[in-house]
Amino acid sequence: MNEFPLGLLFIILGLLLLLSAFFSSSETGMLSLNRYRLKHLTNEGHRSAKMASKLLDEPDRLISVILIGNNIVNIAAASLATVIAQRLLVDNIDLAPLAATVFLTPLVLIFAEVTPKTLAQRYPERISFPASYILRGLSTLLAPAVWLVNIIVKAIFWLLRIGKYAPSEEALSPEELKTIVNESSSTMPEDRHSMLVGILELENVTVDDIMVPRNEVNGIDLDDSVEEISEQIRALEYTRFPLYKGDLDKVIGIMHVRDAAQFLYSDEPSKVMLTKAAKDPYFVPEGTPLHTQLINFQNQQLRMAFVVDEYGDIQGLVTLEDLLEEIVGEFTTDLANSSKEIHPQRDGSYVVDGTASIRDINRALDWDLPTDGPKTLNGLILEHIEDIPDANVSLKLEGYLVEILQIKDNAVTAARIRVIGSKTESAD
Repeated sequence: MNEFPLGLLFIILGLLLLLSAFFSSSETGMLSLNRYRLKHLTNEGHRSAKMASKLLDEPDRLISVILIGNNIVNIAAASLATVIAQRLLVDNIDLAPLAATVFLTPLVLIFAEVTPKTLAQRYPERISFPASYILRGLSTLLAPAVWLVNIIVKAIFWLLRIGKYAPSEEALSPEELKTIVNESSSTMPEDRHSMLVGILELENVTVDDIMVPRNEVNGIDLDDSVEEISEQIRALEYTRFPLYKGDLDKVIGIMHVRDAAQFLYSDEPSKVMLTKAAKDPYFVPEGTPLHTQLINFQNQQLRMAFVVDEYGDIQGLVTLEDLLEEIVGEFTTDLANSSKEIHPQRDGSYVVDGTASIRDINRALDWDLPTDGPKTLNGLILEHIEDIPDANVSLKLEGYLVEILQIKDNAVTAARIRVIGSKTESAD
């Protein structure tokens, strides 16, 4: 190359460094593409996304093309740098290889490796989409070399007893999906983000966590008089209610208030009118995951079910509305002020009914009281005290100060709760 002008050699060396930067950025950009966004763009008909997707379908071939091209360019650049050094160091030609190494190493490191790879990692689509067209052409041009390299690599793997490459499973677990949704919270409205998280958490919540406890179920006892039943139906706050005889375990059916119109407005109302209009009760075992129960409600075309234990005793009542609230949240904007069980105080504390659900308290006040044990505040307090307490007893419970205000029938009916800094648990 002695006949080439020195300036031309420097220009060729610069072009080789640019090609090296292209291959480095292409490799990082292609491997940094978000596979799920790439699939979305491909389905939308994005031409560059389709090209990149085809290349990524054969990762071994893609890597071979990039590395063959990058190594050819880097070796050529090293050889050319040595020639340039020999031309410049005529009197010390033996130092030419060392000088070429010292001169070329920082150039390759900065301009052909770190900078292009960093840019490709930050903007993978901008780099890899245009590059995919060039790589596609090189894949065809270098097909024989790629085939030979892959044959040699497979032979080496065979000698080392390394098995065939198994493509990674792209299906995501619910926890992985939840991570993706949480990471995307800044790009979507808060209500949609909460709904997506609620859907993904359905399998971690059971009907026991959201059911109305047995002692809070409002129903109609058919052992009462016709007059009492009529008054009770008119006073009910719910559109659906259970019918039972004497005890909730002797439930007869579920009734919609509109089906009680004949009974309410009849000149001679009878209990038979109610029993004929009621639908058969629907029972689900305790511990049923919410995502399973949602499908059951859909298949059965029902909106209410009784939760029973292993002995068939009714433990509570779960409705479709309760289940949907786990996904979309409470149907109100201010849970703490609208809840009948949570009463804000001027000093920043809250007076909470003992029957309040721990999950409802956490959701309304954005707290994190433990939910892996008892389901109600009363149960949580009794579990930690391990005794039937007197009123005015206080305890520290995982960062919350709980003061018992009222005891009735061996149960805590009201307690004052405030947030404190300590996370230690003790009873005073």
